[in-house]
Amino acid sequence: MKKLALLIVIVMLVLPSAVMAGGKGETLKDVLGKYFLIGTALNVPQTDGRDIKGADVAKNNFNAIVAENCMKGEVVQPVEGRFNWTDADKLVEFGEKNGMAITGHCLVWHSQAPRWMFKDSLGNKVSREVLIARMHKHIATVVGHYKGKIKGWDVVNEAIEDDGTFRHTPYYDIIGPEYIDLAFQYAAEADPNTELYYNDFSMAKPAKRAAVCRLVRHLKNIGCRIDAVGMQSHNGLEYPDLTDYEASIDSFAACGVKVMFTELDLNILPNPEHFGGAEIHQNYQYDKKYNPYPDGLDKAMTKKFEDRYLEFFRIYRQHASQISRVTLWGVADGNSWLNNWPIHGRSNYPLLFDRDYKAKPVIKKIINLFK
Repeated sequence: MKKLALLIVIVMLVLPSAVMAGGKGETLKDVLGKYFLIGTALNVPQTDGRDIKGADVAKNNFNAIVAENCMKGEVVQPVEGRFNWTDADKLVEFGEKNGMAITGHCLVWHSQAPRWMFKDSLGNKVSREVLIARMHKHIATVVGHYKGKIKGWDVVNEAIEDDGTFRHTPYYDIIGPEYIDLAFQYAAEADPNTELYYNDFSMAKPAKRAAVCRLVRHLKNIGCRIDAVGMQSHNGLEYPDLTDYEASIDSFAACGVKVMFTELDLNILPNPEHFGGAEIHQNYQYDKKYNPYPDGLDKAMTKKFEDRYLEFFRIYRQHASQISRVTLWGVADGNSWLNNWPIHGRSNYPLLFDRDYKAKPVIKKIINLFK
């Protein structure tokens, strides 16, 4: 009898944690994972053992991961020729250990490229030939290091403006638009079996949609492989227009690629005038009027938050055959970049898990959409 009583106590102690971890019934990956990969972006503390709660939420609820920052050029190759694999290796090890699909983010991006990439030893702009060689070495080395371990790479990130023109990045200004072709070519050569993606924000805008479709068709026409387009989906309560959002899904799919929602979150805070898109260099002065919920959302805003997320997931359900992955940009509200962008020091609530790593009620509603 004593042994039986002890067993009952152990079960009672273990059961609540199992329920919290998704052991009771279905989690996002259990249900949505039947339609497409459902993922999250991880930061370094979640993969090196410091943020155990965040790591547990990721393991229990998602079947795909992407590095928030540790695979970007400025981290992986901070000094020319010196590669730092420490944090990126830990992320890959985390994904492999937990049976997760791993996305590499990202190979070519102007905003967090290594500082040395575009300059010579005297601080002058490098030649076209030098930049091509540097870009080639970076891509070949990084993709080669993770060959066979990464499901797919964001090869080029944010190369097109909202009006459909090419963004005047250092890559574009020095090499020309061919840098995109070369980047996809080099990535494919380094790992012929990994998937290759183009990733950008504001992808529901008609002019940008048309430009990305032209890019996809161009890459295919010159013999470059591109497997999917990533719609970042840093969304708000009033943007993007849902009709345009769906039109982009259909348009990209019609180009012969899968569609991914790669950096999904929901900014529920009021924005300054002229704010838009997801350009990381936007920075505005703090004002209380832009931080109306420092202690949590009220009931009215919670309902708006839930209703808006459900609108997006209804679209994902309807277009599931065209979608290969949906990835939240962060695990829980406290980790989100939106607490400090575009205004530092705000309290934002953009994700599906709260600051205590507890699942928000909307998760159950999302799951029910797919059941």
